[in-house]
Amino acid sequence: VQLQASGGGLVQPGGSLRLSCAASGSIVSINGMGWYRQAPGKQRELVAVIYSDGSTWAVDSVKGRFAISRDNAKNTVYLQMNSLKPDDTAVYYCNLVPARPSWGQGTQVTVSS
Repeated sequence: VQLQASGGGLVQPGGSLRLSCAASGSIVSINGMGWYRQAPGKQRELVAVIYSDGSTWAVDSVKGRFAISRDNAKNTVYLQMNSLKPDDTAVYYCNLVPARPSWGQGTQVTVSS
């Protein structure tokens, strides 16, 4: 299954974006699906995970602001990002959890006034 992230862009602080991760095949049998991000000069970090039972996890820095969801019928995972901050600026990637070695292109999110 190949994954393609989209939906990034330039947004002002306090704004919102919804990222989409479209899979080339069924994700029903995949347990953990996650969103990761990599800011300039920093290591890639796991931001949020959703498991096949619907349970989720998010890193402390985005709790209460970001929400991950999945639509198995559409083979898509979403990341709703609200109250965005400049520190959220990064390239966002989707991958399995644990991550597979190969990464897609990601989608750039820039939070700036």
